Amino acid sequence: MSCGEPHETDCSEVLDHLYEFLDREMPEGDCTKFEVHFEECSPCLEKYGLEQAVKKLVKRCCGQDDVPTDLRSKVMGRIDLIRAGETVPDHDVTVQGPDRSATAAE
Repeated sequence: MSCGEPHETDCSEVLDHLYEFLDREMPEGDCTKFEVHFEECSPCLEKYGLEQAVKKLVKRCCGQDDVPTDLRSKVMGRIDLIRAGETVPDHDVTVQGPDRSATAAE
């Protein structure tokens, strides 16, 4: 997605790190770059708004639910795979991590 206009921060970089921005898990300087980008780029601003709305909806609907331990392990395993740059299959994922033993995902 891109508006076709040149920006100091490329649209692909913004979209690749959108959740880090939403969760404020990036340095303040990077947050500022992203805010400037959103002011200039309506397609990225629209995507940001959509993802922000989904995040709020999930929090409102599921925020008080206890997360089953096996689900947490599966999600953390997928996050580990993504951070390692590995392809994440749609199903049958083996969960491994520093403090996790291998288990087959359903």
